[in-house]
Amino acid sequence: MIDRVRSFPFVLAMNHVVTPPDLPSVAVLGRTERFPVRRIYCVGRNYAEHQIEMGGSGREAPFFFLKPADAIVAVEAGATGTMPYPTLTKNLHHEIELVVAIGRGGHHIAAANALEHVWGYAVGLDMTRRDLQNDMKKAGRPWSIGKGFDHSAPIGPITPAAAVPGIHTAPLVLDVNGAVRQTSHIGKMIWSVAEIIEHLSAAWALAPGDLIYTGTPEGVNAVVAGDLLEARIDGLETLRVRIAA
Repeated sequence: MIDRVRSFPFVLAMNHVVTPPDLPSVAVLGRTERFPVRRIYCVGRNYAEHQIEMGGSGREAPFFFLKPADAIVAVEAGATGTMPYPTLTKNLHHEIELVVAIGRGGHHIAAANALEHVWGYAVGLDMTRRDLQNDMKKAGRPWSIGKGFDHSAPIGPITPAAAVPGIHTAPLVLDVNGAVRQTSHIGKMIWSVAEIIEHLSAAWALAPGDLIYTGTPEGVNAVVAGDLLEARIDGLETLRVRIAA
């Protein structure tokens, strides 16, 4: 028992001066158990066409930003989630992304072994207060206010990796009110899932419960209150989100 306590001090009951918040979690397709969320990592500009539309050259080394774990809007299978239109912005943008759920952590993970650390995959939306993000870029300041706000990370149920062996070449599509806004396929990512994990784990030690939003293709645009977003990646559960006033 002593060894267990030394190795896993978090198993001990603790008293806190305030009530700790609930642990964010995401549904797992076909199971009652849920996937706990520790951190949300996001990859910037991982599709060449999106780099170009955002003013880039079409290819650059991967870079990362984070969202807080409680930015998650976890949508159940077959349901339509609700995301409130955020404060401080008049230019809320959608970004459909493949989300990687980490099941085994590590530091300096080689790309050749990286997929062994993946528990599953889901469809996600990296919602962005584009006007605030652009203001921060011009001022050379962090993007947190444009990317890491409340409810900025909608996500559908996670599918175990073994159930979607073709995910790395799957098409992805985002509709807004039934009209296509973004369409591409995972194989067009500049940096593959394995390469992302290699680069990311060189900077941070990954752990079970981490989510990686892997970047969005071209076609990002604004949404308004009342819009219905439907994000699809072949092999994964569709993500539907309504923007509320």
